[in-house]
Amino acid sequence: MDRLTAAQVFVETVERGSATAAADALGMSRAMASRHLGALEDWTGTRLLHRTTRRLSLTLAGERVLELSREMVRLAANLHAVAGEGDSPNGLLRIAAATILSEEQLTPLLADFLRAHPRLSIDLRASDRPVDLVEDRIDVAIRIGNQLDLGCVARKLGECRSVLCASPRYLDERGTPLQPSELHAHACLTYTNFGAAEWTLQAGGESVTVKANGPFRTNEALALRRAALAGLGIAMLPDFAVVGHLASGALRVVLPAWRPPPHPIHALYLSRVHLPAAARAFIDYLARRLLQEGAGTAGQGRAG
Repeated sequence: MDRLTAAQVFVETVERGSATAAADALGMSRAMASRHLGALEDWTGTRLLHRTTRRLSLTLAGERVLELSREMVRLAANLHAVAGEGDSPNGLLRIAAATILSEEQLTPLLADFLRAHPRLSIDLRASDRPVDLVEDRIDVAIRIGNQLDLGCVARKLGECRSVLCASPRYLDERGTPLQPSELHAHACLTYTNFGAAEWTLQAGGESVTVKANGPFRTNEALALRRAALAGLGIAMLPDFAVVGHLASGALRVVLPAWRPPPHPIHALYLSRVHLPAAARAFIDYLARRLLQEGAGTAGQGRAG
């Protein structure tokens, strides 16, 4: 964990009387503040606070560490002012995102972002496994869906719309479903990590949920798209991942009147207070570009 942040959490906890108040002041969760306090005690090798249900009090070692922590925070503030980091994004920015999101949306957008910030470099971790922002030293994680990490700040950037699609070969061989109820007779390609596969579809204020059964499932959206292109069945994929394939005719939209509900896109980071200037600039840029570009035009494709 970041020792400077841990020092600031410790100082704020003592001055405000509780870890909860410190967390609120620093823009982080109570759980994350407690993790920083525990890490500071591990680093110093001693107990810093006596904790009761009513109050906190410093140990003898805690009094000395408090002095050093205040000095550490003061020196860091001076260094920050001298470096001017708050005005000009620079240094290394570590970003984590799903593989298909990294390939189809983030990498093209990052090209323009880096041209606008020549003093900045980016380490993009493209992976479909969950990341721990602390252990993996990630500045910003971009996440699609509602599964957000406890202890992180989440800023909504936009929404991801999805579409049902299949290859012409599959539809020619198996026919094209005309209603959601007909999907049970088709090969549906699904995500492993969503458990029992059910697809929720909406049209004109109506919502239906259908079982999605088929011969193939995977935890990775790129593999799911390859399976759909290979003619294995019908897949639910993000608009941005299939818009080019729909335009070329490699895929066709299935049930164009019925769409899955959109999923939110969030930027996750550890603290509002210590968010690096580069991370803040990237999040603002990404929110603006996603708003400008919308969620794609996959719905313009047709089936059959």
